Amino acid sequence: MASTKVPQVITCKAAVAWGPGEPLVIEEVEVDPPKPYEVRINVMCTSLCRSDITQWESKVTAHLFPRIFGHEAAGVIESIGEGVVGLKEGDHVLTVFTGECTACKHCVSGKSNMCQLLGLERKGVMHSDQKTRFSIKGKPIYHYCAVSSFSEYTVVHSGCAVKIDPLAPMEKVCLLSCGVSAGLGAVWKVADISKGSTVAIFGLGTVGLSVAQGAKLRGASQIIGVDTNPEKNEKGKLFGVTNFINPNECKEPVQQVIKSITGGGVDFSFECVGDTDITNAALQSSCDGWGLTVTLGVPKTKPEISAHYGLLLSGRTLKGSLFGGLKPKSDLPSIVEMYLRKEILIDEYITHNLKLEDINEAFDLMKEGKCLRCVIHIAKQDQTIM
Repeated sequence: MASTKVPQVITCKAAVAWGPGEPLVIEEVEVDPPKPYEVRINVMCTSLCRSDITQWESKVTAHLFPRIFGHEAAGVIESIGEGVVGLKEGDHVLTVFTGECTACKHCVSGKSNMCQLLGLERKGVMHSDQKTRFSIKGKPIYHYCAVSSFSEYTVVHSGCAVKIDPLAPMEKVCLLSCGVSAGLGAVWKVADISKGSTVAIFGLGTVGLSVAQGAKLRGASQIIGVDTNPEKNEKGKLFGVTNFINPNECKEPVQQVIKSITGGGVDFSFECVGDTDITNAALQSSCDGWGLTVTLGVPKTKPEISAHYGLLLSGRTLKGSLFGGLKPKSDLPSIVEMYLRKEILIDEYITHNLKLEDINEAFDLMKEGKCLRCVIHIAKQDQTIM
């Protein structure tokens, strides 16, 4: 049953970025009540994703500051707006940066997860009314991906909140809000690899290692990990990597090395760095006739892909992937259950656990390449109801 209480403005703590690349500041922010079809969430845990860093550093979006970043999160619904169905106060949920309305052309097609109503939000506002739900002394604070989880409370569209099993530890499964799910989905849904396949993965961060895990679970016979960080060799083995290549130690292009050790190229290659030159290398590392390359990374610069047409004439395919092709509400609950049944690894991606007050340390660790995932534990504090 929905609560009969009328939600009020909440004052709570949030990590606010006042300008591109500037250290985040813990501020007292006002969080509006949820509007129709929205929910307000008490954020329990949120993990730092590489895309948070990329957009925080970007001066192209300087007009969207001050801003609250964060999108990989788990929490408890505190209040709901009019018209919300399937969710109630007290539900445990994951937030997602791309939603599922269940009614648009893409949602009902069975062919796509590109929701026309709740797709990736780039303007720093809510999907519904193009306004913010955060403010400081009347000054609007912009959202990130319509989630903004670096706050004790946040408001999201109900289509961007996925109800999960209350037994799932939120400090672990928050990683399924983006990176881990994106990697698993890219293998299982976008590429749909089969047992015995050969796989190359360019970039062994959280997404790349999740690709490795997904490929291992599908029975891939050879999983080649490519990364310039030698420490990723041992880490990769944990998730299923069978061969490790450091391009800095190769005497020839890495795609040639891969072709040599696979007898002509892999069945599937995955670009998980966000570099279009590496996308080209991944495409070249796949085999003639049926080689499939999936690109998952978001490039900081040079977004255009350049490749010789002969690669495609020879039968190779290049595909893009957003959130691993997963439909959040339809697919995420079952992945959470897989974790609870100990069928997939999540804990092993978490290298640091920090408090909200230490969020700048998490940003530094990510920038310096010293972590996979930092989980930010949002401390329970007294919130003021206005």
